[in-house]
Amino acid sequence: MYRFLVFKPGRHWVRLYFYPIQHPNYNLASAMFTVTSDNIVLLHDFSVKDTSKVVFKEYLINITSSQFTLKFSPLKRSFAFINAIEFVSAPDDLIPDSAAAVSPVGDFNGLSQFAFEVSYRLNVGGPIVTPKNDTLWRTWLPDNKYMAFPEGAQNVSVPLTTIVYPDGGATPLIAPSSVYATADMMADSGVPNSNFKLTWEMDVDSSFSYFIRMHFCDIVSKGLNELYFNVYVNEVVGVSSLDLSTLTSELATPYYKDFVLNATAITNGSIIVQVGPASNVQSILPNAILNGLEVMKMSNMEGSLDGLFSSGGRHGVMPRSRGMRIAAAFGLAMGVTALVLLLMGIVRWRRKPTKGWEKQKTFSSWLPLNASYCSFMSSKSKTSCSTIISSGLNFGRVFTFNEIKKTTKNFDEKAVIGVGGFGKVYLGVSEDGTKLAIKRGNPSSSQGINEFLTEIELLSKLRHRHLVSLIGYCDEQSEMILVYEYMSNGPLRDHIYGSTLPTLTWKQRLEICIGAARGLHYLHTGSTQGIIHRDIKTTNILLDEDFVAKMADFGLSKTGPSLEQTHVSTAVKGSFGYLDPEYFRRQQLTEKSDVYSFGVVLFEVLCARPALDPALPREQVNLAEWAMQQHRKGTLEKIIDPHIAGTISPEALRKYVEAAEKCLAEYGVDRPAMGDVLWNLEYALQLESASPSSVPVKNENEKENENENSKPSSSEQPGTNSKSNKEAQLIDINDDSGVVVGSPMFLEGFQGR
Repeated sequence: MYRFLVFKPGRHWVRLYFYPIQHPNYNLASAMFTVTSDNIVLLHDFSVKDTSKVVFKEYLINITSSQFTLKFSPLKRSFAFINAIEFVSAPDDLIPDSAAAVSPVGDFNGLSQFAFEVSYRLNVGGPIVTPKNDTLWRTWLPDNKYMAFPEGAQNVSVPLTTIVYPDGGATPLIAPSSVYATADMMADSGVPNSNFKLTWEMDVDSSFSYFIRMHFCDIVSKGLNELYFNVYVNEVVGVSSLDLSTLTSELATPYYKDFVLNATAITNGSIIVQVGPASNVQSILPNAILNGLEVMKMSNMEGSLDGLFSSGGRHGVMPRSRGMRIAAAFGLAMGVTALVLLLMGIVRWRRKPTKGWEKQKTFSSWLPLNASYCSFMSSKSKTSCSTIISSGLNFGRVFTFNEIKKTTKNFDEKAVIGVGGFGKVYLGVSEDGTKLAIKRGNPSSSQGINEFLTEIELLSKLRHRHLVSLIGYCDEQSEMILVYEYMSNGPLRDHIYGSTLPTLTWKQRLEICIGAARGLHYLHTGSTQGIIHRDIKTTNILLDEDFVAKMADFGLSKTGPSLEQTHVSTAVKGSFGYLDPEYFRRQQLTEKSDVYSFGVVLFEVLCARPALDPALPREQVNLAEWAMQQHRKGTLEKIIDPHIAGTISPEALRKYVEAAEKCLAEYGVDRPAMGDVLWNLEYALQLESASPSSVPVKNENEKENENENSKPSSSEQPGTNSKSNKEAQLIDINDDSGVVVGSPMFLEGFQGR
């Protein structure tokens, strides 16, 4: 039990940290206990199930006495532990006593009687905001992983000094300017489609009601009264025709709106927040925005935030045995950290001014890969830095920051070979002359923290000839830098269309597709559950100096379904033109979603045109639909790339198109596995090699000799790239539709997503 003196009754933040470190006498991972605060149950029969990461719990409690008590009550024959406690004062008006009720619509009063647990706190459209850049030492995570369709959103941001807090309204205590200075808006705000909405979906416990706060700040309009939009909570209109200009009287002025969602309105274990253009207002540019989002669980009638037991429940007993007393003593020893944090919190709170808050000048730096920073990651995150750190995976070489600077000539702009929302990619040269692709995270980027960690975790596990290799990393000085093998021939697409490079021959294209299929087949079958890439396209298939294909960009990848599952339910992510329509409709991800995308790639390789081309007539815009239509008419040969049209044997073409057609089946159950696709492509290559008009397929050494002895200069060959046209080439980062996709990740200095 821990007691804290309360200098001023009112709302306080209570933050608990759990991590089962090794102990000579106790297995902390087996501990099971209940945590109560006065009359509130914070955790019931709690245990740390995932021992590889820190568990972080954050509560907002209204304390009415001069003393605050935290009690840890072990289950019978168990014990309790705690690593650190934060106890920080919060303004009494941080959460008012009333809010708008949703389903049924009305007013909800009496919020001061509730305790809250933070479920989600998101900086929409922006990067992570760490406690040092928040007046109440809160953490705001990027919203990318919760967006249902990120391709329909566009990140916008303004300088922090642009934000002007109103008199009598939102203050930096409500949310820092870092949150209000970024937002998501509709990617194509000029299209008057009232049915489209920006959507965020978050998993919750449907047995509790939730407090929802949305943060708004018009940083997208050029003048007043240009923005009107609706706000929805679980498909119920929370605000109709929200007009920020009328509410704030000027642009770039923060505003927030609170809602309470009753547990009875949560039907599928999730909360869906949406914003969309108002259909009954003829605004200049139909649009909708959201800057920040907070979701908090509310205590139930039993005074609990975890289960149905009250603080006097059957497990609310202190340990009686000597062994349990020892465990409690151990927890008390660890509580020294809590006292230090408490004192620091009190001092910092007293030193904070109440008026004239100074706005932060810059966003926070990226977090280094260490456990202390990992504690601020969401406990629901499927991929966390603590998972990676504690997993014992081999990251490869650990580079110092000075080594990275030397390798890139102090990040010389002339060495930049790729630029994206995540940051820049540099061509580096090590002391022994080895070329490296060095990807450096941009501190102001809204892209990537979760996807960055996903890529590290996956690439540290996977090794395959047709997957790009991670060489090492650097995390000094709050940097996040990954080092990869350099893929000198870049993305497949550059060798098919859209560049001045010589186009590939039919056999080269077929061999590259086979290599990519092998890499995908390994992803799907190389581990117990398999891995779904989720962003297959020609810019994520990279080519080395021998034109060996390697799959790249694993930032969106997900672990596949277990043996007991048929799919993984997740928000839709990917690239326009390649998305599996079944996945888009049902938000159920399987390996067959990758198969569909690969089918699009096969036709893209054959026809040498983008997956989506808005400049073409309407029926030709979507390559997959157009190619299938031509195939059914028997006129597919009319849209084959003219460079290879006369070089393909009919038998090989028939088998190749058959494989692509099966990949594009409407329903995933009708699509083949990647192993079957690979077999068909290899068979097509055999048919091509056996064709009388075909030149025998050469192995890589023979190709190399041929390139050296019988080809013109390297600048004229598809198998090589001169420095002038490749190493210094700046890569375009947009997807094929011209819409910037949610979270670009770059490898080897070439286009990512």
